[in-house]
Amino acid sequence: MTFEIRKIGVVGSGQMGSGIAQVSAIGGFDVVMNDISLDRINAAIAKIDGNLSRLVERDAMTAAEKAAAIARIKPAPAFKDLGNADLVIEAATENEEIKRKILSEVCLSMKKDAVIATNTSSISITRLASTTDRASRFIGIHFMNPVPRMQLVELIRGIATDDETFAAARVYIETLGKTVTVSEDFPAFIVNRILLPMVNEAIYTLYEGVGTVDAIDTAMRLGANHPMGPLQLADFIGLDTCLSIMQVLHEGLADSKYRPCPLLVKYVEAGWLGRKTQRGFYDYRSGAPIPTR
Repeated sequence: MTFEIRKIGVVGSGQMGSGIAQVSAIGGFDVVMNDISLDRINAAIAKIDGNLSRLVERDAMTAAEKAAAIARIKPAPAFKDLGNADLVIEAATENEEIKRKILSEVCLSMKKDAVIATNTSSISITRLASTTDRASRFIGIHFMNPVPRMQLVELIRGIATDDETFAAARVYIETLGKTVTVSEDFPAFIVNRILLPMVNEAIYTLYEGVGTVDAIDTAMRLGANHPMGPLQLADFIGLDTCLSIMQVLHEGLADSKYRPCPLLVKYVEAGWLGRKTQRGFYDYRSGAPIPTR
């Protein structure tokens, strides 16, 4: 009999974690959310409540559906509060050391047959699985950002991931109404293997003075029909996340074409990480984005 996922644990209540909690609750799953403080968890639940209120205003969901979805989300301030989840998804920052620590610790509180997943956008699933007590029950479930709007989810098996775990993860994603694409366990998988080098090349184009921020983004929006320019996209993703993914590609594939642009490194060192810090390739502090170069 196929393992059934009914209750989801989410570690991390930031942009990705709260998005995963939101779509899971709308999809009918019970959700328990963990983070380093109860205040963070409550703020994330309040943000989800606001998101669902906007869906009600647009007639995309009824008030009763909203109330039922919010009622499915509960705080889990400690890892032991995730103990009865069937699937725990780690959605912490894109830092391997932090992820390894969370994954090894959270397993101690999980049911024996529960599945553990990571939402990493670039790090080896096999390597992360090795820090757990259940490599066969470990899988990469990479949601795209923003989770509620994006249709695609990448599923990535580690070398030890068993068929039952993969099948259960696929059913979970399909129940959310999302589309699965399957990637092999190579650095950055499919989407970011293609997308981030493009973003990095746009930063090199800026660094070398080929064009301004506005010129580059306008060129790609109107010349390649992209919904947003690559530098605007980098700010949305977070420049620290962009740098982390490029470093994983550069180290994992040992090819100079993946070398992070020095300008990207400089912005991250300055703490200019994009929208989340109000400064990146654009300055957002006045409300309207103003190019910084």
